[in-house]
Amino acid sequence: MGQDHIVTTLTNAIKVDRVGHAYLFAGPRGTGKTTLARLLAKAVNCTNPDAAKRPDNTCENCKAVNENRFLDLIEIDAASNTSVDDVRDLRDKINFSPSQGKYKIYIIDEVHMLSMAAFNALLKTLEEPPPHAIFVLATTEIHKIPATVLSRCQRHEFRRVPVDEIVANLKHIIKAENIQADDDALIQIARQATGGMRDAQSLLDQLSSTGERITLALAQTVLGTATSQSVLDVLNAVNDHDPAHGLESIHKALDAGADPRSLARQIVEYLRGLMLIQMGNANQVEATADVKKQMQAHAKSFSTSDVLRMMKAFNNAAVDLRGGWQPSLSLELALAEVLDAPAESSPIAVSSPSGTPNQPKPKVVADTRQGVSAPQTATQPQAESEAAPHPEEKSAVSAGDVIKAWKRMSASLPKAQANLSALMNSVRMIDMHGSTLILGLASDVLVSKIDKPDQIEAIQKLIKDEFSADVSVRCVVTNAKGKIPANVAQDGMVATAIQHGGEIVDTQE
Repeated sequence: MGQDHIVTTLTNAIKVDRVGHAYLFAGPRGTGKTTLARLLAKAVNCTNPDAAKRPDNTCENCKAVNENRFLDLIEIDAASNTSVDDVRDLRDKINFSPSQGKYKIYIIDEVHMLSMAAFNALLKTLEEPPPHAIFVLATTEIHKIPATVLSRCQRHEFRRVPVDEIVANLKHIIKAENIQADDDALIQIARQATGGMRDAQSLLDQLSSTGERITLALAQTVLGTATSQSVLDVLNAVNDHDPAHGLESIHKALDAGADPRSLARQIVEYLRGLMLIQMGNANQVEATADVKKQMQAHAKSFSTSDVLRMMKAFNNAAVDLRGGWQPSLSLELALAEVLDAPAESSPIAVSSPSGTPNQPKPKVVADTRQGVSAPQTATQPQAESEAAPHPEEKSAVSAGDVIKAWKRMSASLPKAQANLSALMNSVRMIDMHGSTLILGLASDVLVSKIDKPDQIEAIQKLIKDEFSADVSVRCVVTNAKGKIPANVAQDGMVATAIQHGGEIVDTQE
């Protein structure tokens, strides 16, 4: 199932009697490699006079293959027979004529497990096999197969089985076995199998043993994909920037017996749902109505860049081995990384003219490995002038105040202005020059989308309602990757260096 590109090729080869002497079947587990190898063995030995009807499942040879008593079908597990002596034994016996059929078929499963000496011993046989022998090599790790072996085989790449084909197969099974299952649950099983038909059938078998009707909720609970309250608590802690609550939620879940990697995977799956919602694919999210409602709220609270950053951090925790001695370590590191790193959706304060002049002046040290240099503000007069506030530029509203209120103002917009809310969450920098609010975005495209009269007026109204201050708004492109210290003017050398990809590596008074 799901391998029509290979089935068609082999079927045509059988019809015209041009079967190769060595095949390499490569692809993910559970996609039909060994099954197709057995079908090929049955087809080439079928005695039906019409080649187009082979295998017919009615001749003696076909029946023998189906009943596992066909002597000329030899299956070898390379994982258990890895030595050169095993291959030499095979090579010595291969010259004997077939016992029952026309061909002797050698299926070597997990062939990548053979030693290099064993591969070398196999090479000559693959290059000049006896006319009655056909080799089928199967592997899940084709990159481990020597090029000399690859060049001697017809190579067929097996694909992951599409979800709809897996679901169709599962429906056939539940009908034959009289199992009660909801369509949503079957889709969840198919997606959990990640393209492996065998895995999907195993999961269905596992769920059917509960004796209950297989519902989506049951499937998520048994398979460990249900969104737990711990996941929601961790995401709420991130949204509220409350590390104590986040750590408490993680430890509470682990103390209750949750597996750290499973919890990390649940968080990643939940974040993936947020990403799908933000990209307009909410119908692809498999979740209960209550969880979907929570997802909608979180999808609005976080920007897409926030979600992607969190997915990367917690996905690393799901595969991280560093926490072996301390189960919670990987999750704690992921949470700390998410809370500590500046979110791209959080505006960056470039300067704060109205801020206090007593703050320490930053010193930007050159990173000579990257060839980036910037002035040392503690010693150079020009940097001093950058850091000094300019009386004529003072405003009743500071950049810091706007930044603190920015997310709240964005969330307060009505549904009709959801587009503006998303654009406001994409702002990467906020600065105040006098009564001018400067918004920095990552590209000209984003600037063109937000810099429209009706949207600028809406932002001005938000500022007016929040701070009782009238401001003008200017939108600019910025590629600032990190936070620019306070009291550094946007048009200064330090800010310019950072906006062009520079990095502050040290700060001294």
